[in-house]
Amino acid sequence: MENQNFEWKETWRDEYVKVICGFANADGGTLEIGRRDDGEVIGVANIKKLLEDLPNKIRSATGVIPAARQSPVRA
Repeated sequence: MENQNFEWKETWRDEYVKVICGFANADGGTLEIGRRDDGEVIGVANIKKLLEDLPNKIRSATGVIPAARQSPVRA
């Protein structure tokens, strides 16, 4: 379930760096990509490329070095 420390997004958009910045300025958090707002898992196209690109995009925008990893599906 989404809350102040956990967000679901269907796909990555660079504007979501703001969400990560909010997590970094609070108690931390998790941004889970590949899941709809209702919780349905839809997956991520080209997950390998996304996992390679995300840390660099986030670090460039915020100075934060995030942990980006593929997780098993949680229903």
